[in-house]
Amino acid sequence: MNTSLRCDIFCTVVDNFGDAAVCWRLASQLADDFGWQVRLWIDDPQPLYRLAPDAPRSSVDVRRWEKSFADTAPADIVIETFACELPPNYVAAMASRTTQPVWLNLEYLSAEDWVSGCHGLPSPHPRLPLTKHFFFPGFDSNTGGLLRERDYEKRRRVFNAKAFRQEFLLGDPPPASLTISLFSYVNPALPALLAAWARSDTPIQVLCPGSTEPRQQIGRLELVPLPFLPQQRYDELLWTCDLNFVRGEDSFIRAQWAAKPLVWQIYPQTENLHLQKLDAFIAAFGKVDAGHTLSIRTMAAFWHAWNGDGTLDWPAFSSALPAMRQHTQIWTNHLAAHTDLATNLVQFCLARLK
Repeated sequence: MNTSLRCDIFCTVVDNFGDAAVCWRLASQLADDFGWQVRLWIDDPQPLYRLAPDAPRSSVDVRRWEKSFADTAPADIVIETFACELPPNYVAAMASRTTQPVWLNLEYLSAEDWVSGCHGLPSPHPRLPLTKHFFFPGFDSNTGGLLRERDYEKRRRVFNAKAFRQEFLLGDPPPASLTISLFSYVNPALPALLAAWARSDTPIQVLCPGSTEPRQQIGRLELVPLPFLPQQRYDELLWTCDLNFVRGEDSFIRAQWAAKPLVWQIYPQTENLHLQKLDAFIAAFGKVDAGHTLSIRTMAAFWHAWNGDGTLDWPAFSSALPAMRQHTQIWTNHLAAHTDLATNLVQFCLARLK
């Protein structure tokens, strides 16, 4: 650890919880696992405090990023997240340092082929003696990797699903039933999916974090609202369930570490560009084990339909779940074999501070 290194992380909240969640995980890991002095500048701290209620008492110095940014001495490492634009006076202060800080742009996650070629590329400032490097999360060793805390596996091993179910009054799952978590953007496909679950031959319990709807039974479907869960409790929800519906980036990554089948609602983009990213991930996911081609095709069709491109076929998808469970475990093992994002980022920065 190097406690003398100072790091500033800048975050503008666009996707409500997703941006804040990623930035908080990174800031916490750099502070707790590597001993860096971290300031997190965030324009809207409220989502952060819901995700991490202990943030004000943590090892990270959380600062509100005001529109009128006061003159501030820049850190040794400066991370702008998701192409947010740094305050001009802060950039000027970076340029005036005797030693140029390491300046990174932490990009959005994508499995597209071009990512590995762009990861780490320098971008010289057009006027100032500064160079910014692009740092891409990703799913292989040619990228920055994925965020994953050092104690994650230990927490997962000792987790008690029965105690979690008792705490939230979920009852014991009936034999051959499914427990599903549902975290999504507004989705026109949801009513059809709920109807399919209600008609299912299998009892289905759907856990909805942050929902204000009443608990209700509709045919074979039980809808259970849960309170909004902080980050570590959300991990526990993912571990409890047989299938996880997730959205955006942070919950998507956490669902992969949970090693359970998942359904991803990707953040929508104009001209359906998000579907290209969806297909890129499905292709990467399918390559780790060629023995589950049929289940991958079924998964791809269902994911596309959940993202507005096709018709949901829940019976086909549910029939493929046993094969998906096996494939997802193989995928998670594949990801765990690579160095995590925070470690890669620290090594990248240290190499440039020499």
